[in-house]
Amino acid sequence: MFGNVLIIDDDPIVLESLSLLLKYDSVRIDTLDDPNQISEQLNKFEYELILLDMNFSTGRSSGNEGITWLNRILKQDPEAIVIMITAYADIKLAVEAMKHGATDFIQKPWGAEKLIATMKAAQNIKLSLSKIKQLENSNQSMKDELKKYYPKMIGQSSVMNKLRAELLKVAKTDANVLISGENGTGKELLARELHYCSNRNNKAFTSVDMGSISDSLFESEMFGHKKGAFTDAKEDRVGRFEAANGGSLFLDEISNLSVTMQVKLLTSLQNREIIRIGTNKPTKIDVRLISATNKDLHKLIEKGIFREDLFYRIRTIHLKVPPLREREGDIMLLSDYFLNKYAMKYDKPGIKISQKAYKKLQNYSWPGNVRELEHAIENAVVLCDKTILDAGDFPFRAVPSKNDEVLNLVEVEKRIIMKALDKHKGNFTYAARELGISRTTLYLKLKRYEI
Repeated sequence: MFGNVLIIDDDPIVLESLSLLLKYDSVRIDTLDDPNQISEQLNKFEYELILLDMNFSTGRSSGNEGITWLNRILKQDPEAIVIMITAYADIKLAVEAMKHGATDFIQKPWGAEKLIATMKAAQNIKLSLSKIKQLENSNQSMKDELKKYYPKMIGQSSVMNKLRAELLKVAKTDANVLISGENGTGKELLARELHYCSNRNNKAFTSVDMGSISDSLFESEMFGHKKGAFTDAKEDRVGRFEAANGGSLFLDEISNLSVTMQVKLLTSLQNREIIRIGTNKPTKIDVRLISATNKDLHKLIEKGIFREDLFYRIRTIHLKVPPLREREGDIMLLSDYFLNKYAMKYDKPGIKISQKAYKKLQNYSWPGNVRELEHAIENAVVLCDKTILDAGDFPFRAVPSKNDEVLNLVEVEKRIIMKALDKHKGNFTYAARELGISRTTLYLKLKRYEI
């Protein structure tokens, strides 16, 4: 019934009687008549249960000695299950011992059935704590694996260094963040990095693709529902807000929300509470909201498609992920990363990219950004029958035709400024000199283009 049991009492009759009573129901029974030997004994064996007397032969009967030794046991082994042995007059003190961490107490003289029942209940507590510990460890392992699966941002270009610095400043706050950027730039990766650098990184990161949720399912998906709330509600369900409580909630492509859903979302954010479908009871929520979009929300507001009040609620801080074409030098780093990843996945060790292929990758405009680059590398690795990937293994145009050239003056100027900054490693003086403008003019352009 029981594992290893340690009995600590200065009365040899108590030690002998308890040993006889538990002899056939325990894996091992050890006894101590001197509490000064407790620490040494705990270093030798791990005990499922410890029975500890409240008083020892030191001329005292207050029971405070028992609490003193209890505190020392729990300091050495915080997960120890300790049952106090007390006389009738010491019941109040035994209750005090439970406040200090004792699991229960037995009273002298004890009945065999009562003693076994008390020990059995304490054993169940031990098992429950062990299961909770296993779940916590499993949950932590899952979080560690997620961190491995979603690597840190890769890039050494000036725009990525600037973005990384902004992220570290914002991460330690609870400010709501709006991430904007073209498709495939890595907005969710940035959101995860923001979460893992925050004080909420020991809680859940919950991601929701807002484009995949219909109006009819929005409340159930986001706020949850009670069993029987509607036809298909066969059991209670926790919504995404509750699942992310204490952590971060990432709403991807938030521009896809209908105006009706925007109102419901705004109400929950303002009140910091949600109400499950089928109940009128509000539930407080504590989430760090991170939203992402590939569209210009200002234009959507002008068209009446996106609510301005919701925009300012989700956009305390704005982080912009640059397109791959503006990340000078990062294409080679990302190519090497994806090459190693898929060479390992498809068991093709030693595969490399030729210099001509690197040049082709660097000259390409990458309209699909990092996602397109990753798919291109994976495709080349899968189809390649040799150890070197050549330019021909990447079947796209290395240089855009005249019809594909970017003719927008703003975009052209932005790209030239970025190239100058990358060339001079972020030195504004040298970059301005090469561009033929003053530092003041360069600062104004950086602010205007949000570079």
